[in-house]
Amino acid sequence: MPDIQADILIVGGGLAGLFTALKLAPLPCTVLAPRPLGEGSSSSWAQGGIAAAMSEGDTAGKHAADTIAAGAGIVDEAVARMVANEAAERVHDLLSYGVPFDRDLAGRLVQSREAAHSEHRVVRVGGDGAGAAIMQALIAAVRQTPSITVREGFIAEDLLLSDGACTGVLARGEHGAAREATRFHAVATVLATGGIGHLYALTTNPAEARGEGLAMAARAGATIADAEFVQFHPTALALGLDPAPLATEAIRGDGGILVNAAGERFMLAAHKDAELAPRDIVARAVFAEIAAGRGAFLDARAAIGAEFSERFPAVTAACRKAGIDPATELMPVAPAEHYHMGGVATDAHGYTTLPGLYAAGEVASTGLHGANRLASNSLLEAVVFGARVAEHLKGRPLVMKARGKPVRMSGTAACLPTAADQRAIERLRAIMSERAGVVRDGAGLLAASRQLQAIAEAADSSTLVNMASAALIIVAAALARRESRGGHWRSDFPHASTALATRSKLTLSAPPAARRALS
Repeated sequence: MPDIQADILIVGGGLAGLFTALKLAPLPCTVLAPRPLGEGSSSSWAQGGIAAAMSEGDTAGKHAADTIAAGAGIVDEAVARMVANEAAERVHDLLSYGVPFDRDLAGRLVQSREAAHSEHRVVRVGGDGAGAAIMQALIAAVRQTPSITVREGFIAEDLLLSDGACTGVLARGEHGAAREATRFHAVATVLATGGIGHLYALTTNPAEARGEGLAMAARAGATIADAEFVQFHPTALALGLDPAPLATEAIRGDGGILVNAAGERFMLAAHKDAELAPRDIVARAVFAEIAAGRGAFLDARAAIGAEFSERFPAVTAACRKAGIDPATELMPVAPAEHYHMGGVATDAHGYTTLPGLYAAGEVASTGLHGANRLASNSLLEAVVFGARVAEHLKGRPLVMKARGKPVRMSGTAACLPTAADQRAIERLRAIMSERAGVVRDGAGLLAASRQLQAIAEAADSSTLVNMASAALIIVAAALARRESRGGHWRSDFPHASTALATRSKLTLSAPPAARRALS
């Protein structure tokens, strides 16, 4: 099995991974990416933008307060204040890397308002193209930075451990098709593998978002936090596509409304902020309309009309492929898995509970989001913590430990799913959507646990082992939280409990179902 030495190893080529690499310069680092940079990253698909209190009358304190309110009682308030205070500096970093944020005629940054924000504070690019524009600029900067080595086409399968510390990863080249895995040994490893979207049947995430980083870290002994909190974007375009195109929050911020097939505006009765209510509330309302057979549609005809194609070109393109003109017609929508508030628990520097391992971006759980992420805080978190990980690494001695071994994977079994595994993946995604989705209950979660365990035990590939393991972690955490809060809604415990207003923490020894699959 090949061995490659890297000083600092970053697993993932999205915003968190690339920003960390740039901030590490001139310290040498290696970035592993499953596909060419810019492909397969949720960051590239982000439409809304980055939240930062930079407009007149807005403050970091207001931004932190909105974040705390949206997080439904379990946001780490110190982290929220820290991130809000550092937001403007990170936006200026992105400007220095060439990100063309929208400006008005006077040259000032244009800032939009999104759901649950009290002010206009979201910086965007071309209306709904922030993610792609940010990634294009960072990729160009990375390609020009000599201290960064990029290895594309490597899929991480497992972490390497030595004496209880992470010392690198086991990864498979040729986009996972290589016969042998490669051991990448490192002084420090940064997980930036993204989210869990493709554990669900309907998601806005790229196919690479499969929860594999979450599973690898848990198997190695890292603490997982808030795994039960999954955010479903209320307005994915229901066009029969996988992944589902996203109808950005900004459409509702600009006056778009939600109606059912009868033309009734149902959000007025659901929340005082109507379409601008927190995402979990909007998602459940949309889910209820669809479940009742009334359908759900986004209506931008009156508020935006003929300007729609100019203001939201990505959404327009997706709609037109399906024969819908959003300027004059209703857009069918449905809730889709969009973001995981949970992940590998970190401190304020992105350091996990496993020595040698950092995490940044969606794979991490920093305490910023609590039970429900505030719109456009995810890209912000990625750059704030990417910078903090880099700062922490620059400020400590980097000493190479003995070369480690994989926790479970042999490196010789298949990485990519077999035909049988592909069928099992479809079952897994259906189980998660039906039993661990927008609305959950104890009986369904227990059934899901049994079904997922059987899938894990029959898996032939590391991809399916990791997917089933991540799904079991989410289900175990959802079973343990016997209340409803934020993105976790249980019909058998429909109210929040003050006694449970705290973050959840889970380790390998905690969930019996997950333990059997992971160990």
